[in-house]
Amino acid sequence: MAYDTEKKVALDVALAAAHLCDRVRQEIVPESIEKDDRSPVTVADFGSQAVICQGLGVAFPQDPIVGEEDSADLRSPERAPQLQLVTRYVQGTLPTATPDTVVQWIDRGNAQGGDRFWTLDPIDGTKGFLRGDQYAVALALVEGGEVKVGVLACPALSFGSGEPGLVFVAVRGEGASWMPLKGGDPQPLQVVTGAEADGFRFVESVESGHGDQTRQSAIAQAVGITQASIRMDSQAKYAAVAAGQAALYLRLPSPKTPDYREKIWDHAAGVLIIEEAGGRVTDMLGQPLDFSQGSKLVNNQGVVASNGVIHETVIAALQQG
Repeated sequence: MAYDTEKKVALDVALAAAHLCDRVRQEIVPESIEKDDRSPVTVADFGSQAVICQGLGVAFPQDPIVGEEDSADLRSPERAPQLQLVTRYVQGTLPTATPDTVVQWIDRGNAQGGDRFWTLDPIDGTKGFLRGDQYAVALALVEGGEVKVGVLACPALSFGSGEPGLVFVAVRGEGASWMPLKGGDPQPLQVVTGAEADGFRFVESVESGHGDQTRQSAIAQAVGITQASIRMDSQAKYAAVAAGQAALYLRLPSPKTPDYREKIWDHAAGVLIIEEAGGRVTDMLGQPLDFSQGSKLVNNQGVVASNGVIHETVIAALQQG
């Protein structure tokens, strides 16, 4: 079937990265490094990107990778202890890794895209990772501006009373599935369809600055969702909708930054997983997300991800104000 090799490699490297991140969270109190944009980045972010970029580089040497991290944050002399720590964790997966190879692997994720490329968020939801809440390793293959393969590894996510640690995968036209992070048979994903179901609720970001929570709540109520939102970090929100745990995910621009455009690595994998589970994802005007314009969704404003059944009603409510 199409993209079988890409799917297998993406799963393998995302799982390896997720296990590295989980080890970091269990073994050390992550010390964040302040990047230029002041968002936190940890040993796990860098280690995850290094492991994934190395694996993709071996399997698909011609494919560019558009990733979030840059090794400049590790190259200064005062960061030598952090680089050594990143290297030690990478060696748990790649025993021959050295500080030099680690920064080279990280920087393989600094490409600008193309007709075919991978986009990677080595830890989506770094603040959730630091707090002990939800985060995801998010990896997607984009061809011709369309996501073809998507993988989300969510080490802290569980369904009901199940053990935490789930991975989600989708291939365009072949459906979506999930399985335990520690292994097991894939299970199909299906969005919730009935308004009476327990999953008829909505998810949004924990961070208030990531959206317009007042408007998001009003839109959810306008389409008949009466329960309070579930606030989660990372693309685990996409997984919740794809798995029928929620019917709607809204990420509307904050009033403080109305012209903000989303980064592609924050959405690509989750978009495909919801779509292949039977849902729908657009911007707030109802337009498909365009992944062909570099690292940002410059042609789209906001994100609406739903079970599909309520999508047009959500878009209509947004257009009414």
